[in-house]
Amino acid sequence: MSTALDLLDIDASLSEEERQIQAVVRQLIDDRVRPHVAGWYEDGQVPARELAREFGKLGLLGMHLTGYGCAGASAVAYGLACLELEAGDSGVRSLVSVQGSLAMYAIWRFGSEEQKQRWLPAMAAGEAIGCFGLTEPDHGSDPASMATRARRDGDDWILNGAKMWITNAPIADVGVIWARTDEGVRGFAVPMDTPGVTAREIRRKMSLRASLTGEIALDDVRLPADARLPEAIGLKAPLSCLTEARHGIVWGALGAARDCLETALSYATTRTQFGRPLAGFQLTQAKLADMAVEWNKGLLLALHLGRLADAGKLRPEQVSVGKLNNVREALAIARECRTILGANGVSGEYPVMRHANNLESVLTYEGTSEIHQLVIGQRLTGLSAFA
Repeated sequence: MSTALDLLDIDASLSEEERQIQAVVRQLIDDRVRPHVAGWYEDGQVPARELAREFGKLGLLGMHLTGYGCAGASAVAYGLACLELEAGDSGVRSLVSVQGSLAMYAIWRFGSEEQKQRWLPAMAAGEAIGCFGLTEPDHGSDPASMATRARRDGDDWILNGAKMWITNAPIADVGVIWARTDEGVRGFAVPMDTPGVTAREIRRKMSLRASLTGEIALDDVRLPADARLPEAIGLKAPLSCLTEARHGIVWGALGAARDCLETALSYATTRTQFGRPLAGFQLTQAKLADMAVEWNKGLLLALHLGRLADAGKLRPEQVSVGKLNNVREALAIARECRTILGANGVSGEYPVMRHANNLESVLTYEGTSEIHQLVIGQRLTGLSAFA
């Protein structure tokens, strides 16, 4: 992580293997994403299937899972990969995160052996794309109120409902769909070509434009009994998947912030105003110093949480601390960097405004800042303020 931003020599805390993984992913992003991502963002399109296959060849999809073609990497290595992916674009990291930490993890953790064998090797290779259907049009932060229903019909299940803001849905081969049953919330591995399943791409987004987002409609979708994830019992199952994915966001947001900081630092040292580089002015240096301090603090937090995860000691409220802090600070960094670039900060020739727009989505998906504040507040006080 040879960068002037590493004020605290955090790179020295990484193992050689972790540094190598980070370097490989950074090179892939430099070669495959950076030259094209501004165009993808402007056009609202991304070659997701092609990217998934390339990521699969590198072992990035479900890389922190074991078996079934997954790499079995450490939580820290996965986090570093997410950092480099999001330094390219939040939408690119979302593709990998939803595939591995939501769809694949749900099947890996809660699925039957038959479901794992059917889906995970193809998903790890990027040959099959997954999505995670929890959020609904009227139920985002309150999944306990989900309206999607699954009822038994003989040995089959019949699903009805709708899911909204689902990453990868327009191209997914399998959807992990959560529904309310007479026995509580249950999860289902739903082939997306099943009759009654419709995925519609959501367009006209102002954020995460280099990501495919969709709405899923479920109209009397008939599934065999073995489509249900047998170990997914209650709302804790999908929430545990979100905790898994949020850990990647803790790292990923730092990637977007680092790309903004590196851009602003380069710009400030080469852009001349009033006879000197912008970086030579005290106010500019104050901005850069404050942002670099927050970025280093965020990286220390991410590394600490990653080490806890690798030791099997990471708790959900600790992930909330990381997500709340790092995304909030990353967005503040992106906005401040925009001011250093002046009018050029809003140009697609530079990545700063794109990252800022993307981070507006990252701030609210997989738990808004307010939800994470309440999680932390409950831990501090012992009282739930969700209702």
